[in-house]
Amino acid sequence: MPFKIVRNDITKMNTEAIVNTANEHPLVGPGCDSAVYKAAGYEELLAYRKEKIGIVPEGDVFLTPGFALPAKYIIHAVSPLYVGGDEGEEEKLRACYRKSLALAKEKGIHSIAFPLISTGSFGYPKEEGMRIALDEINAFLLKDEMEISLVVFGEETTELGTKLYPDLEAYIDRNYVEEKLEEEYFGGYERRGMAGSMPQHAAAPVNYSAPFVAGANEEKKRPSLRESIFRRRRRKQETEVYEEAECSEEFEDVHESKLEERMRHISDTFSEYLMYLIGEKQLTNADVYKRAIVDRKVFSKIKNNPDYHPQKLTALCLCIGAKLNLDESKDLLARAGYALSPCDKTDIIFSYFIENEIYDMIELDIQLEEHGLPCIIS
Repeated sequence: MPFKIVRNDITKMNTEAIVNTANEHPLVGPGCDSAVYKAAGYEELLAYRKEKIGIVPEGDVFLTPGFALPAKYIIHAVSPLYVGGDEGEEEKLRACYRKSLALAKEKGIHSIAFPLISTGSFGYPKEEGMRIALDEINAFLLKDEMEISLVVFGEETTELGTKLYPDLEAYIDRNYVEEKLEEEYFGGYERRGMAGSMPQHAAAPVNYSAPFVAGANEEKKRPSLRESIFRRRRRKQETEVYEEAECSEEFEDVHESKLEERMRHISDTFSEYLMYLIGEKQLTNADVYKRAIVDRKVFSKIKNNPDYHPQKLTALCLCIGAKLNLDESKDLLARAGYALSPCDKTDIIFSYFIENEIYDMIELDIQLEEHGLPCIIS
């Protein structure tokens, strides 16, 4: 794979070169810069910079040895400080990627690892920084060959991934494994509205509300998988009935106007409903397509063509970009003819992120890769 996004400490990347986010002056900055100097050999690398490099303007790059790093070389990209976006930051950031890749090619380097340049202590918005990185890396790979890794997680986001992973695994188990087991055990009869067609041995009446009591000479047994599933369904139905009764009195005061508003949009297309939700949440179009890491031209087509039919992955990314909850996401997807499948791991991962309000496409893409699924960004 010529390009991949990885979660790692860039100083531990086993590539021929790594890229560092450097300062104009021979000073060590916070974040990536400090980590690289410490891992390479602080005094030795700083002395090399002072004696042989000196001052370098924003957007330019220079090369040093890797010293104690696994990488043979460090390409230092003098990263732009983000001060609002109107001071030429984008062109300087693009130049950091272009010049780093050009220098790597000149030196015969075959593998290189980038951080997400300028998005840490330099303040560049992460989603926009990712978009620029993808543009420049993909443009380079159209003409040249090189193994390129984008190391997108620092300490803070690595902690997010570490905390997120066990919960995500449990979520996948609940929504994917149990669905598969239920289908295997019962053939999906009830789920497909075919309970009356169940085989005789599967349809035998059982009192699943009765407690398990061991007899005098009998060991206490755990419920079987089939029994557990039926019990879970029964509890869910009882809870739903209770909640419906409890909430009915409050419905008119709290929800009636919102329901009327939704009813006015009942015939909206995907495009029309997306624009409605963006307005309702007081977001800008740029907020949405940048967070979704969806190309601006694609978003423009969706916005300007009420009958535009996006690909499912694009639609899912826009659910993240617009910060939709699960019900809103299902509603929006349905208008393009899609649904979140309990038997598709990509859909389950999207569902987990949406349910838990983790609107981070970069973290989501890493989770797809870590679960052996096709990535969206890379």
